[in-house]
Amino acid sequence: MSTLIAIAYPDTDTAEAVRAELVQATKEHLVQLEDAVVVEHRPDGKIKLHQAMSPSGAGAAGGAAWGGLIGLLFLAPLFGMAIGAATGALAGKAADVGVNDDFMKQLGAKVGPGGAALIVLGRSDAPDKVLERVRPYGGDVIQTSLDAEEEERIRSALGGAVPA
Repeated sequence: MSTLIAIAYPDTDTAEAVRAELVQATKEHLVQLEDAVVVEHRPDGKIKLHQAMSPSGAGAAGGAAWGGLIGLLFLAPLFGMAIGAATGALAGKAADVGVNDDFMKQLGAKVGPGGAALIVLGRSDAPDKVLERVRPYGGDVIQTSLDAEEEERIRSALGGAVPA
């Protein structure tokens, strides 16, 4: 089962650095990420989502490849690629998986202006190794789907205060 963890950081750069560590940990098979989004609370009050991968972009790329292939069959590869890209982008946007965007924006509003949060959905067979990698960045846990004991362990490892 996947775990949701949202950690607040003082700025977007720190949240992006932690996400980069998690992506590297994914390549080393320490963690399996389903979603990792940096939520920025801009000084003007707006909430911006920095998604690692755009579902519509991935759909467009796949659709263009398939459309081009089908277009070759009908002697119109460019037309096929254009139609495939548009269809793939729409399908990718409709099939957005991971953490709900509205939920991420609500969590981002809990972070002070200028701050950021990293919202991660995934699982790990080596959580201690992953925690050791992100420990130097600190952060305050703002929400998890973990039990109280595990959440407290993460809070203390990151140096955040444990709520009473």
